[in-house]
Amino acid sequence: MMRCLFAIALMTTSALAAPASAQWINNISEASFDVGAGISYGPGYFGDDETELGPWGTMRNLTLGTETGEEKQGFSLIPSFGYIGDRKADDHDELEGLDDIDWTGEIGLRVNYVSGPAMSYGAVRLGVGGHDGLVGEIGTKYRFIVNDKLTLWTAAELQLGDDEFTDTYFGVSPDESAASNFREYDPSGGIYGANISLEARYALTPKTSILGKVTYGRLLNDAGDSPIVQERNQPEINLGIARRLNFRF
Repeated sequence: MMRCLFAIALMTTSALAAPASAQWINNISEASFDVGAGISYGPGYFGDDETELGPWGTMRNLTLGTETGEEKQGFSLIPSFGYIGDRKADDHDELEGLDDIDWTGEIGLRVNYVSGPAMSYGAVRLGVGGHDGLVGEIGTKYRFIVNDKLTLWTAAELQLGDDEFTDTYFGVSPDESAASNFREYDPSGGIYGANISLEARYALTPKTSILGKVTYGRLLNDAGDSPIVQERNQPEINLGIARRLNFRF
């Protein structure tokens, strides 16, 4: 059911965007965003009760500019990308008997609505690899420009996934149940998580910055009730260095 709803949402978004694209895109003359890498300290998989260090790659803080040099206000339609790392039972003793899950790339669309320092957004993406479900999020961000070097963002977000997604990461098949200590479990799609975050960017030069992000996430509904989940609360810390890229059209 959720997969059908996501598909309808994606098709509706695409259909609405087609006639509106001239209004949304033609007055955009430039785009800039941060691309960087660093380290992440957080759960090793959805529901893990232990934290570990890992790599962090990021492409974030997209800003669309108009011909006047100001940030574009109102609606914009942009691509949306996501990545989920692999999950291997050999790396976590408690997952013995569960199938391994390959890493997943996700691609889709995102709608932003910008009003001054505030932005609301919604995204939908299709997974390729470890899961082939539909996922997305809806949320809001608020930007604080502290000074010419330091910028802060606060954000709140709900995360959604269809049945295929939740079954991949939170479900337990009959074969897996027989081979592990987990009971059989068939979760439904829907809102599977929520998080709040605080992000900071400190400019070392006009193009190079240090990025930091602290996130408190919590697994909800069928995802949170999964026998695989050792801990519903999922905090994460990210720290890295990024380069600001600018493109003019």
